[in-house]
Amino acid sequence: MPDIRYDWTLDEIEALLDLPFNDLLFRAQSVHRAQFDPNRIQVSTLLSIKTGTCPEDCGYCAQSARHDTQVERERLLPLDEVLNAARAARAEGATRFCMGAAWRNPTNANLDQVIAMIEGVHALGMESCVTLGMLTAAQARRLKGAGLDYYNHNLDTSPEFYGQVISTRTYQDRLDTLEHVREVGLKTCSGGILGMGESRRDRASMLRQLTNLPAHPESVPINLLVQIEGTPLFGTAALDPIEFVRVIAAARILMPASHVRLSAGRQDMSDELQALCFLAGANSIFYGERLLTASNPEAERDRALLARLGLRFEEVEAERAEPGGCHRH
Repeated sequence: MPDIRYDWTLDEIEALLDLPFNDLLFRAQSVHRAQFDPNRIQVSTLLSIKTGTCPEDCGYCAQSARHDTQVERERLLPLDEVLNAARAARAEGATRFCMGAAWRNPTNANLDQVIAMIEGVHALGMESCVTLGMLTAAQARRLKGAGLDYYNHNLDTSPEFYGQVISTRTYQDRLDTLEHVREVGLKTCSGGILGMGESRRDRASMLRQLTNLPAHPESVPINLLVQIEGTPLFGTAALDPIEFVRVIAAARILMPASHVRLSAGRQDMSDELQALCFLAGANSIFYGERLLTASNPEAERDRALLARLGLRFEEVEAERAEPGGCHRH
């Protein structure tokens, strides 16, 4: 089993990213095989349960009220609609249902409604994940008490580049929320976005932040910027696809036991690029036709690609193997 470290230096991570491509992928694949079945992919589905009018100014986001995009604003979805979407996701093979709300931070009344959704997802035999913005310690405890499995809160980029993307929330705010989530025993889902104009050293710095947390995130989503007209980052020069694969490989080496998720941006990736990402250690995807407001490959295309590669869906945890099974708090 590979050593799990929490003390990587920035220079060490840059050296990983600088390796000859074949050497980097060989090392990443070796680490991956020591920890996971290399032919299993964990599948999650993401639903936007409240869309638009977010007060934050994240430069990549179509849901910001500060950007002139064409995103239709919606109130919090009713419970029945959310659970119908979860049933459809389960029927397509997803084992985890993720719910995202465009809030800076939820109110306690918001949490009451989200908790009902979490409980309904568990009753279907699925894992649950939510992303609701910043949390207080008390709110994290409430979500833990409701049986939530994962909380998503991305770092997005390096501390050094962060101010060029977001001004309404500090980097420390993000780290504080992750600390609240981790301290109550929730699993964390945290990663970043590539292709926002950052340097390779920024990418290394973001990975260093993730891998040197007190515990590695159980899920590490690596997103490729989806350029949306009306956002400040629209028109940013595209990232070299090989560089994207390098970051996937480095994430696998740095966080051996984490699921590394190939997330936003897959719609514009070739099958060959996605195959390289799986070879580099990605073993999780978002599945379905939408990711909050961005498009995602159709489920049929994903099934065909995974079949061509001989990859299989990871099974749901035994404690939720049957619909109606309850979560052990």
